[in-house]
Amino acid sequence: MAKALLGYVGGSDPRLLAEMRRLQQRVQDLESELVRIQSENDALSAAAAHHKGESLLDGIDLDVPQAEPALT
Repeated sequence: MAKALLGYVGGSDPRLLAEMRRLQQRVQDLESELVRIQSENDALSAAAAHHKGESLLDGIDLDVPQAEPALT
């Protein structure tokens, strides 16, 4: 199995070698994306912890006229 992951199986078949290179690149891309997403998640978690006691509506300026009572 380890030999297959390293690209040793299949001899010098160019299709297998190209597929192995493509898969290795895909793994590297996914690992990079995972690091980026983990970093983004850490930043969001830190921001959420910083604003834990605040309401989501605290920073919104609501310019809504006073509601009128309903007619009965």
